[in-house]
Amino acid sequence: MAEQLYTIPVNDAFDTKCECPLCQMQRDLEKNAIEYTMGPSYMEDDNRAMTDKLGFCTHHMRLLYAEKNRLGLALMMKTHTDKTIRDLKELAAKGPAAKSLFGKGDNESPVTKYINKLESTCFICDKMNSTFDRYVDTIFHMWKRDKDFIEKFKACNGFCTFHYGLLYEYGSRKLSKEQYNEFLTILNDLYFTNMERVNGDIGWFIDKFDYRFKNEPWKNSKDALPRGIIKTNHTIIEQ
Repeated sequence: MAEQLYTIPVNDAFDTKCECPLCQMQRDLEKNAIEYTMGPSYMEDDNRAMTDKLGFCTHHMRLLYAEKNRLGLALMMKTHTDKTIRDLKELAAKGPAAKSLFGKGDNESPVTKYINKLESTCFICDKMNSTFDRYVDTIFHMWKRDKDFIEKFKACNGFCTFHYGLLYEYGSRKLSKEQYNEFLTILNDLYFTNMERVNGDIGWFIDKFDYRFKNEPWKNSKDALPRGIIKTNHTIIEQ
């Protein structure tokens, strides 16, 4: 039953006719996570404990700052910084890790370990990723049970390279051999057909800067660059 709770956002993403429905899912999750983080939730003890521990990646810190809720962000930064100072003072007092006589073992200092771990975590990334994994599970849940979804899947504009690879790999674990073979045939056709379509649009966009094609129509190339960025970097660019 839990999987079915995610059929609506998955269907909505495939209905958008964007260049990659999975990128659209991530974009929606990110927007929701930013709004949640900067909403009343930042006053809740459980959330503050998690933001204090995990912090935010560079990308999401920029997005949080852009939200203009400076008081909310300042409150989160204050308690996060308090914890970081407290933890690092304690670790720094222990000194660097002792070097092994034979150059073996873990010579990374506690301070370095702490900072490296902190740099690899993000409250918003965690919130997004846990739900996104369920979205991917839902795609295969629907593939096995919903013929209408299969038709919707076939009608989409393909996927970015990253999410093509993700679906390619996940399908082998989520589907039977027969189902996976059918899935791969459709997935490969969608990916390559639509990558070539966008690649052609980018090519025509380039040609339009040649004086020989100045008076030719733009066709579908005016927004080829942001669509190409989605395909190659799974990043949706606001136009």
